[in-house]
Amino acid sequence: MNLPLLDYNPTSQNQRVAGYEVPGDEQPRVYSTSTILSPSEIDELIHVAYRQVFNEQQMLQRNRQVWLESQLKSGIITVRDFIRGLVTSEQFRTYVYEPNNNYRFVQICVQRLLGRDVYNDREKFAWSTFLATQGLSEFINALLNSDEYMEAFGDTTVPYQRRRILPQRSQGDYPFARVPRYGADYRQKLEDLGHRFNADPVLMYRWAWQKPPYPKAVRQAGAAIAIAGSTIVGLMAIATVLSWFGWIHL
Repeated sequence: MNLPLLDYNPTSQNQRVAGYEVPGDEQPRVYSTSTILSPSEIDELIHVAYRQVFNEQQMLQRNRQVWLESQLKSGIITVRDFIRGLVTSEQFRTYVYEPNNNYRFVQICVQRLLGRDVYNDREKFAWSTFLATQGLSEFINALLNSDEYMEAFGDTTVPYQRRRILPQRSQGDYPFARVPRYGADYRQKLEDLGHRFNADPVLMYRWAWQKPPYPKAVRQAGAAIAIAGSTIVGLMAIATVLSWFGWIHL
């Protein structure tokens, strides 16, 4: 039996505060088909839509949905339909839905589709229950068909992080685009499988015998090379000093 969405109370967040500041570089640029006139502008809108859904970490060629792009350019579908197609694509399921538990996935989708963070754990739990009982497609449709989405972005505007900066604050909220696509639990699974994080990027691209602890033969060869090199350098230094006194000629 499908459960209805549980009740949760909105809390005060930046996007719920009216803005009076002068627009500048800190404010997000709004991309909407209602103001786009040229083909280059629609291409930029499509790029921004990919970045909003997949974030910079997943801006990959294989994530492109060429058929959806063509429909959007032809005016067959709206921007909201294009976003829906990206979020319900196999690539989004593979790279975002499958690596995360429901709670984190809900938080990511609220950030990327509604342009805000979840209000509290109650909202996260409510949407997680909705996702578990009604499935991924119904969850995405519920967000995109919500009154909040329609009032903020409608059919023509690419979602964006709303009001990240407040005038009375010296520092704004953390950009959602820099939030990792999976949490610590999935990261631990990767480490258990042998993946290494925070490692020296130089060591990551070396053969096993080039990484510490080095094999005995490699250590012996390295010691021999070091002794030979230091011996040669020492003899050259002695020869140079002797040549200064004219005892030998180099």
